[in-house]
Amino acid sequence: MILKWLLSAAALLGVAYIYGGVSVSSFSTALLAALVIGLLNMLVRPVLVLLTIPITLLTLGLFLFVINALMFWAASGLVGGFNVSGFWAALLGSLIYSALGLVIDALLERA
Repeated sequence: MILKWLLSAAALLGVAYIYGGVSVSSFSTALLAALVIGLLNMLVRPVLVLLTIPITLLTLGLFLFVINALMFWAASGLVGGFNVSGFWAALLGSLIYSALGLVIDALLERA
């Protein structure tokens, strides 16, 4: 679990390196931001998913990308030193972060 947290923080730094719309000031900020993103995804995201079932069905599940972007953007509002320059930056940043998270999960399953 600690390894996944460290790798998620590294992935967040990777997002900031790859995409200019996201910035992270330091590795300790990335650690805190990864923790906040994880907590938001664990506590707030399920409620939002439940409340938005009708629009998620109408969009064939694409609204879930919006919810992911909102969690990413919310974390940037809660953590100083972690900045996202707007909703579209949050959407693209969350997509990159999710893709890197899938790679991390795949690597940890093999280990």
